[in-house]
Parts: sequence; structure tokens; C-alpha cells
Amino acid sequence: MDWLRQLPMGQYVDGDRGWIRRVDVRLKLGWTLAFLITPILANGAWRIGLVGLLLLLTAFCGLPWLLWRRLVPLLLAASCGVGAIFLVIPSGSTVPQAPQRPTEEVRLLPADAPRAAAGEPWRLWQWGPVGQPPLQLGPLSVNRASLDLALRSGTLLFTLVHSANLLLISTPAEDLAWAFAWILRPLGRLGIPTTELGFMLLLSLRFLPLVQEELQNLLRAVATRSFHLRQLGLKGGTALLLGLGERLLANLLLRSEQGAEALMARGGRLLPPSALQPRPPATRFPNACALLLLVLLVALRWQIGWS
Repeated sequence: MDWLRQLPMGQYVDGDRGWIRRVDVRLKLGWTLAFLITPILANGAWRIGLVGLLLLLTAFCGLPWLLWRRLVPLLLAASCGVGAIFLVIPSGSTVPQAPQRPTEEVRLLPADAPRAAAGEPWRLWQWGPVGQPPLQLGPLSVNRASLDLALRSGTLLFTLVHSANLLLISTPAEDLAWAFAWILRPLGRLGIPTTELGFMLLLSLRFLPLVQEELQNLLRAVATRSFHLRQLGLKGGTALLLGLGERLLANLLLRSEQGAEALMARGGRLLPPSALQPRPPATRFPNACALLLLVLLVALRWQIGWS
């Protein structure tokens, strides 16, 4: 099965359908940075809200549903799996230590002091008993810290991968390179080679499908030979994995060398950012809506998104 066509991860899909294609690439890059930065120090409700917002954007962006039919369920399953793993990992627990000196040695209150005067806080509402896990799953226990860690890890995985993938699927590599060079243009006065950096980003985006193709070819070769890891054992399986990694690295280096030779054969000239500038859209309504919603998202994060 050609999983590159079934799962278009990080590859631009050509076409005219979808209002997201008509949004300025700088605004789409700003939205992607918002999805990547706003989860930092955010609460659980904000992280779940970002996942829901990404799903809404995916459903109503206008791109063909065939692009997301396999990718979104697989990514959701991977995020839930990562969250389930972190859910059962002990987190927030401390090792009990015996006091080195007797507790009765220093007493700040009289021995017959009532419990209300002993400094014990009143807890009107608390999630789970004090010092004990609120949920017991056989030998595994789930407490508040592990639940928070599972929520953070699962939502962060989905937000990072899907936001970047949505940007790459709907935006050509040339437009991304131009937007990156446009953002770094003020740094050119400091001597930073912004043109070279933009061209390197363009080459890296062009090289990403080659990496996926080489990985697919290796997996297809392994599936054709029908290796049984149980029969190979630990030593044989480790040798097989190391051999696959070595072959993948060798093929990628060979592809890189071929690309460099092709670039030098054409003169090795770098395209200026002005040559990659996309055409201005016919209407500015999508850009205005995207900018307004981006400002609203940042304002909401500042008001209600803190942990």
C-alpha cells in the first residue's frame, strides 16, 4: 500500500478547493505559531479547546475529506495512546522519609489544643482523597498529577503535529520560504543571511517527501521478505533494526549528494525572496477574518488560558 498517498504528512497537495488556500501565508504561519506557543503554561481546558479548534478548522477548511480520512483518526489514536501511557506512569509521588528528630521535641502549641487551632486547613472541595490516588486500576493508580501529565502530552502531540501538517498541506514550499525570508528581513541589516536561510528552508521542505519515500521503500522491502522478529531473537532483531537505520541514512545521504550535484550543475544560484513571492489574493476578506480571529485567540489565551 502506498501510504504516502493515504497519509499526506507534511506534503503540499495541489488544488483550488478550500478557503484556507486564499489566506495569506504570513497569517497561516502566525496561526501555526499560536498553536505551538499558546499551550505553554496553559491549563487543561485551553489545551482541549485548541484540539477542538483544530478539528473544526480541519472540518470546515474546504480541503477534500480524503486527505483527513485516515490521517486524523490515526493521529487521534496516537495522541490517546500517548496520553494513556502517561496516565498510568507514577507522577507527583514523593518518597516517604522518616523524621530524623522526634516530632514532640518542638511544640508550638499546647498539648491540649483543639484541632481547629492546630492549623489544619478546611477543605470544602477536593478531587480525590488526601495523599491517596483517586482511581485504582488494579496494580496501577491514577492521581491528579498523572492525569494532568496525560492531558498535556496527548493534546500537545496532536496540536504540534496537526497544526504544522495543516500548514504544509495547504501552502506551497515556495510561499513558506518567502514568508520565512520576509519575517527575517529586519535581521539582514545585522549581517544575517536571510536569503540563504529561506533557500535552506525551501530545500528542506523539498527533501521531506524523499525521506518519506525512502522510509516507505525500506518498510516495503522488510514486509516483502517476511522477517519474523521472534525467530531472529533479540540480537538478530537489533542487528536488523541497525541495518535498516544504516541503509536509510546511506540512501538519504545519497539523495542529498545528488541534489547538491544537480544544484551545482545549474550554477548554484540562490533564488531571491522576490522571485518566490506569491500572488496577492483577489479578495482580502479571508485575511481580515484570519487576522481578527488570531488577535481574539491571543487575547483569550491571555485572559483565561493560564494554568
